Amino acid sequence: MSSNTHYGSRPAPTASRFELYAWFFMRVSGVLLLILAIGHLVIMHLINSIDNVNYQFVAGRWAGDWGMFWRSYDWLMLLLAMIHGLNGLRTILDDYLRPGLARTLSMTALYVVGFIFLLIGTLVVLTFQPQM
Repeated sequence: MSSNTHYGSRPAPTASRFELYAWFFMRVSGVLLLILAIGHLVIMHLINSIDNVNYQFVAGRWAGDWGMFWRSYDWLMLLLAMIHGLNGLRTILDDYLRPGLARTLSMTALYVVGFIFLLIGTLVVLTFQPQM
């Protein structure tokens, strides 16, 4: 084994503050997503039977006394997952596409599609009116 072998995660970038913040965000959001996803799994699949998880279940949860908590929980999971995924894909595109038209178009499409999905998800969370 050579002494130059590198194990572990991608090293913290030093070229720009944005890349450093994006690198740090990936670590923090990954931990938060793990906690939120495990909580989601426990609530939706262990505490409640999967047979009971349907529209009525979610609508009741969002309309109940804890409705704002559950909407916030679900929105935070959506927000972190979207930005985490978009940042990961941005890093991949940055690594594999040379500067030029293809890279510019790819990054633009990534940001536009990501923003649209995040906007739609946020609108659903904020404006959903349960039909019980």
